[in-house]
This record gives sequence, C-alpha cells and structure tokens, in this order.
Amino acid sequence: MPETPKDRPLILGTPGAAPERAGLTATDVVAVILSLLWLAAVIAYFTLADPADRTVGGESLLIKLFVVFLPIALIWVAAVTSRTIRALREEAQRLQVAVDAMRHSYVMQAQAAAAAVAAKPSVERKLDEIAASARQTETALATFTSSRRDPAAARPLPAAVAPAASGEQPALALGTPAEDLRPPMTVDEFIRAMNFPDNADDKEGFRCLRLALEDREAARLIRAAQDVLTLLAQDGIYMDDLRPDRARPEVWRRFASGERGRTIAALGGIRDRSSIALTAGRMRTDPVFRDAAHHFLRQFDRSFQAFEKTATDQDIAEMSDTRTARAFMLFGRVAGVFD
Repeated sequence: MPETPKDRPLILGTPGAAPERAGLTATDVVAVILSLLWLAAVIAYFTLADPADRTVGGESLLIKLFVVFLPIALIWVAAVTSRTIRALREEAQRLQVAVDAMRHSYVMQAQAAAAAVAAKPSVERKLDEIAASARQTETALATFTSSRRDPAAARPLPAAVAPAASGEQPALALGTPAEDLRPPMTVDEFIRAMNFPDNADDKEGFRCLRLALEDREAARLIRAAQDVLTLLAQDGIYMDDLRPDRARPEVWRRFASGERGRTIAALGGIRDRSSIALTAGRMRTDPVFRDAAHHFLRQFDRSFQAFEKTATDQDIAEMSDTRTARAFMLFGRVAGVFD
C-alpha cells in the first residue's frame, strides 16, 4: 500500500526540510527516455542523411549543437520543475497536517479548561479550607503575641532559678520590669523563631516564637518578617518553595560589618524568576507592600548585626536557611542591596 502524506511522520524544524527520496522518480524516468529518444533521432539523422548534408561549416556546427542539446536541456528543466512542484505540494500537505494537529491540541486545551471551570466549586472549597487553616495559624500567632502583655501567660523561668514549690515569690526591685529579669534567649531559640512554626502541631516552634515575641529586639524582627511573609503569601509566594544558593558565613559577616553591593552578591541566592518578578512589580505599585519590605530589611540588618557578634559559622549557616532569611534574600535582591 503506498504511503500517503498523512501517514508519514511529521518532521519538525525547517518547513522545507522534506525527507530525502532514494532512486529515480517517474518524472526522472520520462526525462531519461525522452533524452535517449532525442539522441537516437539525432544520431539516425546524421547517419542516414546525405553526405553532402552532413558537411559541417563553422556556423552550421553551432546551430546543430543547439539542435542536439537544447531540447535535452528543456526536457530536464521541465523534469526538475515538476519535481519541485510535487515537493511543494507535499510540503503543503504536511503543513496542513501540522495545522490540524495544532487545532486538535487547541480543542483539547479548551475542553480541559471547560473541565477546570466545571471543577471550580471543589477548588473553591479547597481554597476555603486553606484560608481557614491560615486564619487559625494567625489566631495562634496573635495569641502568642498578646501573651507578653498577659502576666498569667508569662514564660516560666528555667528550673535552675524557678521559685520553690512552697509558693514563695521572688522579690523584685521596685519599678523593675519583669521581662528584664528573664534569662536572654539562646541562639538556637532565636534561629528557631526566625523560621516560624512549621504547622499547628509544632510545639517547639511556637515556644521559641513566644520567647522571641517577649523579647523587645527580637519581636521587632519577627513581626516585620510576619508582615512581609503574609503579604508575599497573597501573591502565592512561599518561602518553602524557594531553594536559594547557600552563601559562606564570611559573606554574611561582611554584610554585618556594613559591606554592600557586589562583594556580598552571594547573599542574593534566590533564583526563582517568577517570585522576583511578582515581588518587584508589587513593590512598584503597592506603597504598603513597599513600606513593609523596607521596614523588614532595616530590622533584619539591625538584628543580624547584633546576632553575628556572638554567632558561630554553624549558627549563621542555620540562620541563613530560615524563612526570615529567605525573605531577606528575596527583598534584598529586588531592592538592589546586592547590586
């Protein structure tokens, strides 16, 4: 069964790249036969003609050469033209097949879009569930934020300095805030608070977050980070989805010492183009978003300078992998801190 143009595989790339054919086509065979017949006729003429007529002069030789070879040239010009026309016709058929395939793909996409629209109620239910979960998390964060103003919910002292079981209360100097008598946060607790709780069951994360919110300096950074993370989530940008390139601790230390620009460019390890574009676009159009971003950058700069003085290289490496640090990398790159 002969192969039709629709049966041949579609060759992607240059439109005129038709598959090569082996052997002679029917047009070539006809051209060869006509050429041989013409040569036979010419040979027969010169063989059977009167010797007087075969006497060749200077001008008659040129004319006879034209008579011999011009028809052959015309035969092959016609053959090549016919082959070109046939190739163009087959190419047009292949292009038609490609157009039909694209049309079919478009129809399939339209059907898929219609199915997605039909499934919209279920998607909306899922979004409502996510929003409800986010509201619960925000409620929990608000509870821990307000705990620093609630004496009954104050953080208990460590066992080494806790009051005796008899119920004796420690004597406080008149006018001394109770928070000044609390032990300072540890580095590990501060790093854990910068990463925020992973879920509603992350008790250790909420404990460290509560400690950070009870500390004046740490609370400023945590609240600023919470604000920008909430604003980024409105555009579908989540720190867990970002995988930044790690920078060496000495680069972070140069940032803490006040260096800016290309010397600390390694800190801008966020490579997600869509997140960078969405963040940059909103900073240009949303004044509230822009103010929150700059406030967060200032608080991170101030807090990290204090943190770096006592932090080890391992502490800095762990801090750089927190959600707060990733937000700093994203906003720092958009704001040009690393340029």
